Amino acid sequence: MKAAVLHGLLLAFGLILPLGVQNTFVFTQGALHRRWVGALPSVLMAAVCDTLLITAAVSGLSVVVLAAPWFKGVLSWVGVAFLLYMGWATWRTEPAAENAAEEWPPRRQAAFAASVSLLNPHAILDTVGVIGTSSLAYSGAPRLGFAVTCVAVSWLWFFGLAAAGHLLGLAAGGLTMRRWLNRISAVIMWGVALQLLFL
Repeated sequence: MKAAVLHGLLLAFGLILPLGVQNTFVFTQGALHRRWVGALPSVLMAAVCDTLLITAAVSGLSVVVLAAPWFKGVLSWVGVAFLLYMGWATWRTEPAAENAAEEWPPRRQAAFAASVSLLNPHAILDTVGVIGTSSLAYSGAPRLGFAVTCVAVSWLWFFGLAAAGHLLGLAAGGLTMRRWLNRISAVIMWGVALQLLFL
């Protein structure tokens, strides 16, 4: 059991640490809200989506997906189109003069967090291809411990990421910082899209 938990801990942190679309969105929401709790819808939705993906992967979805090579191709092309569009929309977004006018309502946050979690080929392939495949080394209680550890890392990470973004927003508030956050988010989305094209 200890080996499975440690494996899950190291693997989940290794997969979630790189700065991707999902991480950038949660971080940005933390920075743009005057109160940290304002970013909770994005945090909760990102964590719930990760939980669903991890649960599906550990339950055997990875075997089904890996048995259909065409699925990766379809997923990649859908992801490229989605990321190119979202990058363009984010780049064009101009920050409002007041933070309150720019804060995303809960429903919009949740919808966007769900889209960058469930329509992000990297997130799906990492979860299904890496976590799902790794879980096959365990069965019974160790497998459950592996899965719960991966889920716990995801939840802790998103809460911490939003908090870090909020602290940055307080320390470096203003239109310039918010404009740069939008630009950085857009560039990351385009970068991930280009990476998918060459996979």
